Amino acid sequence: MDLEPLGSAAQNAHEWPMSLHLIKLCVGADSVEDHEAWIAAILAAKRARGEPVEQTHTTRMVPKRAEELLLGGSLYWVVKGQVLSRQKLVDIRPFKDEMGINRCHLVLDPELIRTRPQPRRPFQGWRYLKPEDAPADWDKVRGNGDDLPPEMRSDLAELGLL
Repeated sequence: MDLEPLGSAAQNAHEWPMSLHLIKLCVGADSVEDHEAWIAAILAAKRARGEPVEQTHTTRMVPKRAEELLLGGSLYWVVKGQVLSRQKLVDIRPFKDEMGINRCHLVLDPELIRTRPQPRRPFQGWRYLKPEDAPADWDKVRGNGDDLPPEMRSDLAELGLL
């Protein structure tokens, strides 16, 4: 796949081909804040052990469309039945675990980018998410209710009022 931007003088991210994304349940987190705290704790522990300070998420399946995902794709997180955030995909590293089972490290930018809440039913593993189906980032949505508590914002979004 050609990784050159569209057009000869592309300067902005919107000029690159539209990226494919992944979506996954964020099991164990009650909020984006919980998820942020978990990421911070993992990175601090790696730093203390002298390991590379990068966030990875291990999955069993290796995405077959990795090239498309690495053109600027993100991993969207479903928290308590709502897509609430995303992380940019940095790399995809297939490996075999100690039992010889194929697995994959999704290397993620540690920053959680909040998204407009979008209801999602439970599912197992990860799924591909087309760009047109991905919720907008909060900072790109006008009148997004940033001043509301996260739970109220999520409830209003589920009702279609935000």
